[in-house]
Amino acid sequence: MLFHISLYIGLGLVMVTAMALMILKIGKLLGDCPASGRAAKAAAVTIATGYGMIGFGGVALVGSTIPLMDMGVIGVLPALGFAALCLGLGFGHAVATLRAVVREALTPPHAAPTTPDPLASAA
Repeated sequence: MLFHISLYIGLGLVMVTAMALMILKIGKLLGDCPASGRAAKAAAVTIATGYGMIGFGGVALVGSTIPLMDMGVIGVLPALGFAALCLGLGFGHAVATLRAVVREALTPPHAAPTTPDPLASAA
């Protein structure tokens, strides 16, 4: 049983690490923009750190159910699949948050000039 749990934890940590590195890579690519570069890089580090901590906790929590299933190596597969599903959903949310931070860092476009109201200027 210890081998099965170790296999699950190892594969789960590899998945979390790969996705956290991908968040950092996306932040680095978004950081090339001169207008939002610093915000993108800072947000990428913060989001990847939070994702890593939550992901590691989720992997450990799902891993704690492996002994309860008592199915041997077959019990590792559903746990690993569920962890991958949860990590993928969290990754999508993390990237959406990164995009929102970059969008907020950009300056708003200038408003089109409006024509003055003739009734307001007559008063």
